[in-house]
Amino acid sequence: MNWRRGRAWWLLATAWLPAQEPAFAHLTAPPRGLPAMALPAAPAPTQAMFDLGKALFHDPILSLDKTVSCHTCHRQDHAFASPERLPRGVGGQQARRHAPSLLNRGYGKTQRWDGSSPTLEAFVLEPIADPREMALPVEHALQRLRAEERHATAFSKAFPDGVNQDNLATALATFVRGIVAGDAPYDEFLAGRHDALTPAQRAGLWVFESKGACWKCHTPPLFTDEDFHATGIGVVDGTAEPGRAAHTGKPADHGRFKTPGLRGLRHSAPYMHDGSLATLADVVAFYVRGGNPHPQLDRKLAPLTLTEADRLNLVAFLESL
Repeated sequence: MNWRRGRAWWLLATAWLPAQEPAFAHLTAPPRGLPAMALPAAPAPTQAMFDLGKALFHDPILSLDKTVSCHTCHRQDHAFASPERLPRGVGGQQARRHAPSLLNRGYGKTQRWDGSSPTLEAFVLEPIADPREMALPVEHALQRLRAEERHATAFSKAFPDGVNQDNLATALATFVRGIVAGDAPYDEFLAGRHDALTPAQRAGLWVFESKGACWKCHTPPLFTDEDFHATGIGVVDGTAEPGRAAHTGKPADHGRFKTPGLRGLRHSAPYMHDGSLATLADVVAFYVRGGNPHPQLDRKLAPLTLTEADRLNLVAFLESL
């Protein structure tokens, strides 16, 4: 294979890597472009906790019929998101919402599309007991883990008090904090390497920051404001899902959902909390028309005047993240 052809294959392969390999080191030394991560003070994360969390994340022992793991819905080859609109749980059940990417969730102020999980530790336990997902009461999961020598031993290495609910949550959350995505062409561009972005991607960055106004909700460097907005996604016959209002009870929160981060976006389709938009071109078209009609449509949304070139360039920039 000659040099040019070899380089072309290398570029093709690396272009489709969805994220850095999850690593404990990312908790204290995040990739270029990402800020320092706030970590729990007690218990302080350790490599043993991360390794245990990684094993549990991939183990179907935490589901009722031992057929589903966390990785089933949050696949590493799909930027730790689900390729299905509504991922399947045990017994053919379907989750209520799309399983979004876990990239950079360690930075999140709240978790879930409606923000109902206040911490990462609370969030990682919820799918285990959810009847539509893993359908196993957490106490039953703990009994299984105590009975498995390999897991009981790993818990003993990571925690002085072994297998319990808090330690299960801590281990899984520690692993999820190591799932990050940074050091993208965008970050190289900001660091001064002008050719890290193609001309189309640079033009798309201009659209993102100017007449597209995407940055207002998808704020760099994590490309999310961690806030909640009503865009009209999920509206049926003029009626929206409760969204955040189901958690807060506030009428003003009706139809509002969390702004997802955009890192690894090209790998995590479909998009939105219901998985209703199949491609990034669909997402751009949705925002160009100003979202879907909604009685409480977010004030930041309005129809955009983007040319076909603007749209293509914007998609190119989004893919560079």
